[in-house]
Amino acid sequence: MFETLIQKDRELLIYLNNLGSEQWDSLWLFITNQLNWIPLFALVIFLIFKNLGWRKGSFLFFFLIVMVAFSDQFTNMIRGIFERLRPNNDIRISHLLRTLITPQSYSFTSGHATTSMTFSVFVWLFFKGRYKNIRLIFIFPLVFAYSRLYLGVHFPIDILTGASVGTIIGYVFFKLHGFLERKFFPSV
Repeated sequence: MFETLIQKDRELLIYLNNLGSEQWDSLWLFITNQLNWIPLFALVIFLIFKNLGWRKGSFLFFFLIVMVAFSDQFTNMIRGIFERLRPNNDIRISHLLRTLITPQSYSFTSGHATTSMTFSVFVWLFFKGRYKNIRLIFIFPLVFAYSRLYLGVHFPIDILTGASVGTIIGYVFFKLHGFLERKFFPSV
């Protein structure tokens, strides 16, 4: 059964990856680059300081840095345990893929999916009572993670697992932040 699941995972990746075309390649290369999302991060940082002020805002800003670093390192730990080859490095299917970049690290789970979902879940939970359209934050992990399939560097299971793990990490850190905020910034 497990091997059947892995085979279906490969087949789905090949299908999704081959939907791409040269005219869209530069867009997906742009989307997959974390630095190109700086305007989104800057908006979130602005909202944090606008809503919380400098003291609480600084605390939350550094808390988010720790959360993202944790998410990234947790992903690296999982990769070290499973050591699943990236599709672009898997000789069984690499010749069937449109590959635009060739990272050499392991594939399972997707750091892009994990970290973007961690960030988005936390931001949504934090701001959902303040901004009606904050749910649009989930566009970020959807297109960011899909870019990895388009580029042929992750399998769908890597993305789905990463998004699931990211959801859990984002929720846990949201709860932890609430606890720490009550402890260090009690209401007057």
